[in-house]
Amino acid sequence: MDCIFCKIANKEIESAIIYEDDSVIAFNDLNPQSPIHFLVIPKEHISSANDINEDNKEIIGHIFCVINKLAKDKGFDKDGYRIVNNIGKDGGQSVNHIHFHVLAGRSLQWPPG
Repeated sequence: MDCIFCKIANKEIESAIIYEDDSVIAFNDLNPQSPIHFLVIPKEHISSANDINEDNKEIIGHIFCVINKLAKDKGFDKDGYRIVNNIGKDGGQSVNHIHFHVLAGRSLQWPPG
């Protein structure tokens, strides 16, 4: 499989990893849109939210627990942050491996664009 996020998870591509456990990895975004901008992905390849099912649904809850931990550890939990998950071409998904953008460190406007 030629998935850049799988390669990052498998350490075939170097990345600025900020968190890792047996099932999840988090790393800084290469093109940050806010002072704090990182991605959290499952190590298992899941193409998008359209592919969440009974067999893999627990990983999504775990990802949100990891995001919560990182927000507290990095000190932006109180000021607020945004979690973004894009699905498909029209949703802005550029890598077909489910991932969650976490943005913080500034006031985030709505609508995002």
